[in-house]
Amino acid sequence: MNKERRNFIKTSATMMAGASILTPNILFGKDDRKVRMAFVGLGGRGRGHMMRCMQRDDVEVIAICDIDPVAIEKSNKMLEGAGYKNIPTFTDGEEAFLKMFERGDIDGVIIATPWVWHTKMACAAMRAGIYAGVEVSAANTLEECWDLVNTSEETGVPCMILENVNYRRDVMAVLNMVRQGLFGELIHMECGYQHNLQKVKFDPGVEFGPGANSEARWRTQHSISRNGDVYPTHGLGPVSSMLDINYGNRFMYLTSTATKARGLHNYIVKTAGEDHPNAKVKFKLGDIITTVIKTSRDETITIQHDTNLPRPYSLGFRVQGTEGLWMDINNSIHIDGKSPEHQWEPAKAYLEKYDHPLWKKYGKKAAGAGHGGMDFFVDHAFIESIKRKVNTPLDAYDAAAWSCIAPLSETSIAHGSEPVEIPDFTRGMWLKRKQKFALNDEY
Repeated sequence: MNKERRNFIKTSATMMAGASILTPNILFGKDDRKVRMAFVGLGGRGRGHMMRCMQRDDVEVIAICDIDPVAIEKSNKMLEGAGYKNIPTFTDGEEAFLKMFERGDIDGVIIATPWVWHTKMACAAMRAGIYAGVEVSAANTLEECWDLVNTSEETGVPCMILENVNYRRDVMAVLNMVRQGLFGELIHMECGYQHNLQKVKFDPGVEFGPGANSEARWRTQHSISRNGDVYPTHGLGPVSSMLDINYGNRFMYLTSTATKARGLHNYIVKTAGEDHPNAKVKFKLGDIITTVIKTSRDETITIQHDTNLPRPYSLGFRVQGTEGLWMDINNSIHIDGKSPEHQWEPAKAYLEKYDHPLWKKYGKKAAGAGHGGMDFFVDHAFIESIKRKVNTPLDAYDAAAWSCIAPLSETSIAHGSEPVEIPDFTRGMWLKRKQKFALNDEY
């Protein structure tokens, strides 16, 4: 990308960081040409992003990158079915994405690769003047979190963490309730990632690593070598938006505790027997990781990571304030003075009444887009930010603050669940930054 365009993006992003009101069309003018998109990582998740982008009349797919020939073949069939011909593909080695970024004509890239590549690819994109949309978690180490922030600041190019759960319909309705004061002053939040991934971490059978299928090629290794909340953002992203983290509030410190590790070993034994070689593998990741965060406004957040045991899916949301609370596990709500005393009531009527304007406007378009429609919104927000040449609603500071919980929880657990300070990635700007997530019905 040429120097003039990179400087324009940097100037625009800097202006937006200081703007008190989000008025992108007035500040910069809307770009009516198609957004030129590229994709790195074309497994199921990456192809989903690409499919949704191809369905838009304001996006043009101009390049794809993956080292897996099967992924490239499936992607090319999708592109041909949508009328694309001879889209450049970059497949030559693990750093083929660098060659793709040298093209100079890419506006935005969506990165949906194994986790260890997320930060490196996002930073390379920003240095090339390309909006970086990075899947979760955005970083695995504290150093990588700072790399995302520093690179975005130095280049002036936005980086959006593609946290789709921030756009879940009930979550956005609850966000609307929070902002309208229905729960009073917020006191405590609960969330997590509670999802039986045994069949994801072993495929086929009880196999993982090279030669396995899909995420079993790489994701299982994190359960062998790490002990912490390795996947915090699905729950933490939404409650952070409700608590205005990085926008007048911030995380201060955390403590984390791990249980013993039994779930993955038991799955191997049940599936393939005690004599299977993988039954000898030692898994470091505790079956349940519990993390407690304290904020600068004295709220608490409890996060649980629970992916190695048999269980139904749940993100375990609880939003509690001085006037009431909502919980997603039983889809119930209690509002003081309105709900029957000491009783839950179904949340359905409240969720409909406070349905977020974004869902009211785009709900029909989002139907069938994946994960109950929320995948539409995260891609929509990324693309609309590029079109308007503004910062993304979830940015590099959010990516760092949410993703850093993984390495910091590992540190806390390794030191007997001691408190660990959470860095201020905004370097004090959180005191004055203005919230920009889901403030209207545009994106």
